[in-house]
Amino acid sequence: MTDLASTPYSQLLDLACGAFLLAAVLVLWRHELAAVVRAFALQGVALAAIAALLGGHEGRADLVVVAVGAGVLRAGVLPYLVRRALTALTADRSPYDTGGTEARETRPLVNVAGSLLAAAALTLLARAVARPLVALDPTPATRALPVGLAVVLIGFFVLVTRRRALSQVVGFLLLDNGITATAFLAASGVPLVVELGVSFDVLFAVLVLHLLTARMRAAFGTTDLDDLRELHD
Repeated sequence: MTDLASTPYSQLLDLACGAFLLAAVLVLWRHELAAVVRAFALQGVALAAIAALLGGHEGRADLVVVAVGAGVLRAGVLPYLVRRALTALTADRSPYDTGGTEARETRPLVNVAGSLLAAAALTLLARAVARPLVALDPTPATRALPVGLAVVLIGFFVLVTRRRALSQVVGFLLLDNGITATAFLAASGVPLVVELGVSFDVLFAVLVLHLLTARMRAAFGTTDLDDLRELHD
C-alpha cells in the first residue's frame, strides 16, 4: 500500500500549505505596508494552488474553476485595491512626513519578536485543536487542516495588534483566507456558488474599507487608529 505522505500530490499540497502559512508570518514580520501587500498576494497564490491541487486530485472541474477565481481575486484584485489605497495615502502625505509613516506600521501593539512568538504559539494551538479532526480521517488534506486554522488565528492577531487601517484590512483578509483554506481542506472544497458569494462579499467589504481609509486620510491626515481616538477624546 502506497504511503499517502510520499505521493507527489501530498508533497505539493504540503508545499502550498507551507507557503500559505509562511505568507501570514511574513505579514507579521514586515512593517512596510508594501511588503505586507506582497505577502498577502503570495498567500492568494498559495490558496489558489491548494484549491487547484484538491480539484485535480479529486477530478472536480468546479473546484478547479474556484481555484482560478480565488487566484484572480485574492492574488490579483484584492492586493491591487490595497496597493492602490496605499499609493493614494503615500502620495497625499504631508511634506513634513519625511519618514513615510503612512507607508509603515510604526507602532504595533506587539513588536516583531513578540509577534513571531505569538504566531508560533497560535500555530501550535491550531495543531492541538485540529488533532481530533485529523484523527477521524487522516488524509493529506485533513492533515494540513491546522494550517488553515493557524492563519485564522494569525488574522485575528493582526486585527487586534496593528494600528494602521490598511494593516487591519490585511488582517481581515488573512482571516478570510484562513477560513476559506479551512473549508477547502476540511470538506475538499466548497460549492462554486458559495465561493462566488463569499468572494463578492469580501470584494465589496474591501472597496468600502478602501473608501473609508481614503476619507480618513483626507479628513484627519492619518490612518493611525490611536491618533483618531485621541481626536475623539
